[in-house]
This record gives sequence, C-alpha cells and structure tokens, in this order.
Amino acid sequence: MIKNFIVPIDFSDDSLKGLELAILFSTKLYLNVQMVYVQKKTAEHFPSAVREEYNMAKEKFDKIVLDYSNRFGNNSKLRYIIKKGPKVYEEIVNQSESYKESIIAASTHGASGFEEFFIGSNAFKIISATSRPVIAIRKGLVPKYIKKIVLPIDVMPETRQKVPFTAEIAEIFGAEVHVVEINSSRSIVVNKRLASYSKQITSFLKNKNIEVVNKSIFGDNVADLTVEYANSINADLISISTEKQSSITNLIMGNYAQQVLNKATIPVLNNTPKEIQIKGTFSTFGG
Repeated sequence: MIKNFIVPIDFSDDSLKGLELAILFSTKLYLNVQMVYVQKKTAEHFPSAVREEYNMAKEKFDKIVLDYSNRFGNNSKLRYIIKKGPKVYEEIVNQSESYKESIIAASTHGASGFEEFFIGSNAFKIISATSRPVIAIRKGLVPKYIKKIVLPIDVMPETRQKVPFTAEIAEIFGAEVHVVEINSSRSIVVNKRLASYSKQITSFLKNKNIEVVNKSIFGDNVADLTVEYANSINADLISISTEKQSSITNLIMGNYAQQVLNKATIPVLNNTPKEIQIKGTFSTFGG
C-alpha cells in the first residue's frame, strides 16, 4: 500500500508539482509526504554560506508547509528534510529507501539545487539508482484525477513486474487500464508471447475488478506509438519498466524509456524490475 511519498524539492514551481501529485493521492488514502532538499554548499565552502543556505531552505519549507498542509486529505502529514551530499540523486534515493516502502514523485524540470538532476538525461540517475517506483512529472502537468492508465507490455518476463503496482494505483482511483501490445517485430514467436503476456495481465487485472482495455499496435518507433496512444485516449498516466538491459522490442530502459520520458506530456510511472525467481508469476514484484 502506498504510504510514504518522497518529493524532491528545489523550490522551483516545477518541483512543487510533486506536491500536487501527492495531494491527488491523499484524496484517496493517508500519506506521509516527505519533501527533500539537498544543499549545494558543503564543508568545502565557508561555514557561513552553508548556514545561510540551510536557513534559506528551512524558511522556504516552513512557508510551503503552511501553504500546503490544509490541502492534503485523510489526515496526511507534510514534512521536510534538508540533507547534504555531493550527489543530489543519491541523497534522494537514500531518503526514499530509509522507508520500508515508498514512492518518489519528481518533476523532470527544475532549477537551483536540482538543476543537474532534473535537466535532460540526468533525470535517469535517480530512476536508475533506486528500486522504488518513480513518477516523473512531465512539463509540470499533473492530472486532476487518474482515470486511464496506459500499460505497454514487452516480451521479456520482467515487463510483468510493473503490473501489481500499476494495479494498486488503478484500484485506488478506480482507473481503467489499457494493456497495450506495442510491437516492432513481425516474428510469430514474439507475437505469440506478447499475446500470452497480455492474456495473463488482463486476467490478473480483471480478478481485481479493474476495467481493462486491450490494444495491439505495430510500428518501428515503440516510444512514439506509446505516447501517441496515450494522447489519443486522454490517458492520465503511463506505466513503464526501466532496466539497464535491452529486450527484443527495446521496451525496457534504454532508448525506449528515455524517449517516453522526453516525449510524454503526462506523468510517467517508472518501475525497476527485480530479479525474477519464479518466472511466469507476479510474486517477485516489489515497490
């Protein structure tokens, strides 16, 4: 169950969109929302500069807590922590993994302390460095509700590990899940495996009383097809797998995930697959 929401903050308007997403989730369940700022100045700078940055961050956080706390539902709590470290993304990951379970909600745009992390391909640092789900908020756009989720599937067993967490979000919001076979291969073997996975995933979702729509799309650029399909149905979230390995249809990490993050105009849920111990099941998924 989603409980701990980690929101990296650099005090830019874009980074505050993570709070907007947390507010949306808090309309459905209790959340512990932890904002995280990582100081740019460290011991190598003058102590007075370090203190000044800390005091600046604390003052800004106190105002955010005052302005935002009453917008959260279900008695959710809004807190903050100011950390130090040479690598911002590592401190965010460490904070997230200090909880047994957590989800990170981060904008892909920003400035100041998170400029290195948020800009361009460096946004993958946090996604690649954590096993926790990361919702990347694209172009500062946060849905008012989550009604439709696009779930593209691949032919690799790992692609199915994102299903349980996606299903959890769908259950929370009563969302419709679009299971999309996006294929760039005409191989009979690939098509049969995709159809088999689609059937398994659909059965899993329907057993949870989740409404499912099945779709099969063929084309060379699977990232473009994913985003175009999401736009065509006015989806609110895209759920993808991110992993440092390729697959037959290149639907895991690599260029696919990067392109989806760069091109999507809606939030993208990034799930990092665990090592599969029992193939053909969803039992090894972890959040």
